[in-house]
Amino acid sequence: MNGQHRKNIRAGAEVNIIRKRDQGTAILTRGIVKDILTKSSFHTHGIKVRLVSGDVGRVREVIDESDESNSESTIRELH
Repeated sequence: MNGQHRKNIRAGAEVNIIRKRDQGTAILTRGIVKDILTKSSFHTHGIKVRLVSGDVGRVREVIDESDESNSESTIRELH
């Protein structure tokens, strides 16, 4: 699910984010949302969140538990 709409993201959801230092690369970080930092309902680059791990970044995709396929990007898992 796309991470540009705030309505698709909730605390406790599993997401893939792009951290600021990883912009321009294909490195995504997977984790659980702790806080939603973007106040607007939509952001073109993704809603900014803080993960339980403390990482902050913009949501690229919300992981659908019924779909376990991985994207082609490199994913660094942090739980």
